[in-house]
Amino acid sequence: METLILIVFLGGVAFVLKSRDQRRRIALLGSHLGNYEIEKLMEKLTDGYMRCLGEPNAERQAQIWSMLSTTELDLSAQFNRFATGFSRVGEVDARVSKIPLALPLANTLFPTATFDVRKAFAIHAKGIADAAANTLDQPPKAKAFMMSAELFLMQHTCHWFCKSKIVASARMMARHQTSYQLALESVAPATREAYRRLVGENPHG
Repeated sequence: METLILIVFLGGVAFVLKSRDQRRRIALLGSHLGNYEIEKLMEKLTDGYMRCLGEPNAERQAQIWSMLSTTELDLSAQFNRFATGFSRVGEVDARVSKIPLALPLANTLFPTATFDVRKAFAIHAKGIADAAANTLDQPPKAKAFMMSAELFLMQHTCHWFCKSKIVASARMMARHQTSYQLALESVAPATREAYRRLVGENPHG
């Protein structure tokens, strides 16, 4: 009985510590994102892509692609400013556990199993900017597909920072019907290589 009580007590303490850390991270990220319309622009883009791909009239489709290009550039500029602002956050507050499950004090107990989310946001900022500028000279449909992947991966990083990798992946699947691995495989090669190196993933894993 005493052992059971101890287990329950420790479980309760762990839950409180985990919840407190997650609330702190959500508040920190929200205080920076709240200055921008990044999520609103993301929704506008994804809805616009679907509408454009379903447009049978070629002339009208070209007009929609042109309007979406302006939104892409606006989103890129806003996210770049966000990443620049978040880069001033202290290193301790910017560490993210690579352990899939959310564990209390994981960053303190396993400091080598973490990555710096400030660097991840910098990677996303460049990937989104390159996609908006179409540096790979892709046709509109392919460009939209890559931009979507860049945005989904960026959103995944935000949820990973606030909660855990498992929660982030589940949310992306539920919201976008896209797996983490598919998003990672669909971003630009430069984004994929830099991101995998940062989070310590095996490209063949």
